Amino acid sequence: MNTPAFCRIFPFALFMGWIGGEEALRFISRQGFFSLSPEAFLYLYPLKAISVGMALVFLRSRYDEIRLSDLATFSKTFASLILGFLVFILWINMDWVFASQSTPQGFNPTLFADPLTRNTMVAFRLMGAAVVVPIMEELFWRSFLVRYIIDKDFTSIPVGLFTWPSFLITVVLFGLEHHLIVAGIMAGIAYNALLYYTKSIAHCILSHAVTNLLLGIYVLQTGRWHFW
Repeated sequence: MNTPAFCRIFPFALFMGWIGGEEALRFISRQGFFSLSPEAFLYLYPLKAISVGMALVFLRSRYDEIRLSDLATFSKTFASLILGFLVFILWINMDWVFASQSTPQGFNPTLFADPLTRNTMVAFRLMGAAVVVPIMEELFWRSFLVRYIIDKDFTSIPVGLFTWPSFLITVVLFGLEHHLIVAGIMAGIAYNALLYYTKSIAHCILSHAVTNLLLGIYVLQTGRWHFW
């Protein structure tokens, strides 16, 4: 339960479990077993963000590959920020129907009439997308899986070691994790490339966080909820 692999898999698995539970509820609701309003499903997001965030905090001492001191290297930090911005720009222009697994439900806080509830949900969504998700995903994809594909004793593999199999497999799987598959593959390529350049999970988290924060701001400004 406290192995290096478990500590990096569990927060991601918990997050995906919440998504699976939500999809199951939507399916059951569509079958008429019970009826839930569209906004009822949005209440699951704070639970998802809090539970995964708590898991990351509880296991934080095990994540020795996240070194904030890495961010002191200006050139690499600047590259991380720019890459996060570029991924955001590409992402909002890659919502092609043919490249989507399904029509995403999106997270539309305007479904809540009460301003306090609406603003609270927006805050949870931004926190989850820009803080919890980047840490959780980078630990799983670029700290654990990239190295595990190279060697099951993944902690013996230095962060940022390149091999074609680990690169291609993680990029494709990262794309399949998202509704917008091609956009997800694009982001996977970008973040993997950053990993190989910086040899730093902290830089990958920063870049991922920039992308997600900008996407959140964009969605709130434009109302294109399917991106959220």
